Amino acid sequence: MTQGTIGSSGRRLSRSRELRNNGVVKNVGEVRETPTGAPHEELATGERSTRNRVARSILDHGPSTVAELAARLGLTQAAVRRHLDALVADDVVEAREQRVYGTRTRGRPAKVFALTDCGRDAFDQSYDKLAADALRWIAQQEGGRDAVAAFARARIAAQAGAYREAVEAAPPEKRTEALAKALSGDGYAATARSAPVGEQLCQHHCPVAHVAEQFPQLCEAETEFFAELLGTHVQRLATIAHGDGVCTTFIPKNDPKISTDASASTAGRNPA
Repeated sequence: MTQGTIGSSGRRLSRSRELRNNGVVKNVGEVRETPTGAPHEELATGERSTRNRVARSILDHGPSTVAELAARLGLTQAAVRRHLDALVADDVVEAREQRVYGTRTRGRPAKVFALTDCGRDAFDQSYDKLAADALRWIAQQEGGRDAVAAFARARIAAQAGAYREAVEAAPPEKRTEALAKALSGDGYAATARSAPVGEQLCQHHCPVAHVAEQFPQLCEAETEFFAELLGTHVQRLATIAHGDGVCTTFIPKNDPKISTDASASTAGRNPA
């Protein structure tokens, strides 16, 4: 699915996965043997777990100093600094000057560490549920499936400019590839590859897949948009929302342009 107000960027999702899956923030460093003979990768699990505790403590308590984090988590300040350095490198936290209220004492204020937008999004925030609830309300209040479909088309239209510009700047034989690159730029890990009598546009990530499971109109609107943008009939073969591993759209070669609202087939493994 193309990215919009419901989804989140691909970069954020990768970190989100690390934090949510009990695996926390990625560890940086080589796998090597420790002096005790234990594989370093075994210790890395504990490192990542502690790093996640540091990030979680900042989420729960707000911007914090090294001393505050050390006291809360029962760690040495040196250990906290080491984890914070890694979190800063991963763009999960950032250092700020501590805000002082009232009369400022002599000396430099202590540095505090706060979550970045990326770091905050890495924790569960129920965006999928919120989006699904909103679409369900639209369906109930504004006319059922047709209202959701109208929303899905309006959402696509609002973000169509960049994709249209990329495709129209490419020669006809490169337009599917140009669309894939534009989608990848928005975090969809899209590729274009040759197929018998045509091409396949593959999207390996869908930020709204959980919502699209309940509201296939999102997938349908995207398929219609691809058809209109590429000026040809297209066919959705598979979708992540349907349980497939990748969203796959077939684009036939040398198919004459049907109209500005070119037909978008949903035969085969369709959005569900």
